[in-house]
Amino acid sequence: MPVRVIGMIGVAPPSGEATVHIIKGGISPPYLKSYAQAHDRAGFDLALVGYTASSAEGFLVAQYAAHHTERLGFLIAHRPGFVAPTLAARKIATFDHLTEGRIALHVIAGASDAEQHGDGDFALKEERYRRAAEYLEVMKLAWSSERRFDFAGEFYKVRGAKSDVHPFQKPHPPLFFGGSSDGALAMGARHCDVFAMFGEPLAATAQRVAEFKARAAAYGRTPTFNMSFRPILADTEGKAWDRARRILASVQKPGDPAGFDNARKPLDQSGRRLLDFAAQGETHDERLWMPIAEATGAVGNTSCLVGTPEQVARAMLEYYKLGVRSFLIRGFDPFEDTIDFGRELIPRLRAGAAELDRAKAA
Repeated sequence: MPVRVIGMIGVAPPSGEATVHIIKGGISPPYLKSYAQAHDRAGFDLALVGYTASSAEGFLVAQYAAHHTERLGFLIAHRPGFVAPTLAARKIATFDHLTEGRIALHVIAGASDAEQHGDGDFALKEERYRRAAEYLEVMKLAWSSERRFDFAGEFYKVRGAKSDVHPFQKPHPPLFFGGSSDGALAMGARHCDVFAMFGEPLAATAQRVAEFKARAAAYGRTPTFNMSFRPILADTEGKAWDRARRILASVQKPGDPAGFDNARKPLDQSGRRLLDFAAQGETHDERLWMPIAEATGAVGNTSCLVGTPEQVARAMLEYYKLGVRSFLIRGFDPFEDTIDFGRELIPRLRAGAAELDRAKAA
C-alpha cells in the first residue's frame, strides 16, 4: 500500500518559540482554515484533530476544516464513553458520507484519570479500555447490520438498535489506536485497524510490530502500523542539529509558554517507554533524538528525527521496511514546518516508499 502521511491541525495560533501542544487555547476559525489548507496543499493524507477535556470539539473542528479543503482527510481523536455508541456510529457514518470518505477515528481511553475527571468520567484506565472495546463492537454492529439488533454487555445494552446510514468507506472508516498497556493492546488487536506508536528505535519497533501482529492474528486480523515523529530539518546536517538544540533550549526555558518541568512524569506507559530510551542515550539509529521527549516528560509525540530532508526521509524509510505504512509528522514551528514538510520531506518519503515497493514486487 502507498505510504500514508498524517499531520495535525491546531485550532489557535501557538505562542512561544517551540510549540509542543497545538490543540489548546480557544479557537480561531481563520487560523484553523489556513492551517488545514496548508496541510491540503502540502500533500498530507490526513490531519489529526486532537482531544483534551478542555479543547474545541473535534468533530466540529474537522467538519469546518473539511468545508475549506479539497481532499484532506481527518483523523479525529475520540474518547469512547461520553456518547452512546449507536449515536457515535451514526455521527461518524454521516460525516463519512458528507465528506466522501474523509474521516478516520483515533480511539483513545484518555491520557490520565485526572484529565478524564474534567469530563465527568471516573472509570479507571483499564476499565476504560474494556469499555472502549465494547463500544467499538456496538458501533461496528450499527455500521454493518441491515436489521435491528440487540446487544447486552458489561457497559452497554441496546434493544432494537438500527442505523439508516452506513459508512461511505467499507467496511467502515479506519480505526486507529495507541497505547502500551495490556488493556490498550487487547482492545486494539481485536477491533482496530492501525496501531499508532510514538517514534522508538528501529530494533524496538521491529519487536513491537511482530508482537502486535501475533496478537491481532489470534482474531484473524492483519493490522497496519503508524509511527509519530517530530522532524527537525535544515539544508545541512549541522544546521539541523543547531536548530534541534535551540528548540530544546526553548522547551527548557522557565517562563516560556512552551516550557516544561524537567521532572514531569509521563502520563502513560508509552511515555515511560520514550523516557527509558532517552535514559539509554540522546541519539538512536543516527537520527532519532530523544532529549525533547525527556524534557517534556514524553507528552505527545516528541521523538525527533534530525537532519536534512534527504537524511530524515531515509530514516523514515527504515521504519517503512519494518512494516510501518503511515507516519504522523509535525514540527515545533507548526505552520511553517507543515509547508516545509510538503515541499522537502513528503515527496522524498513517497518516492522512496514507491521505490521500495517496486523492488519488493520485482
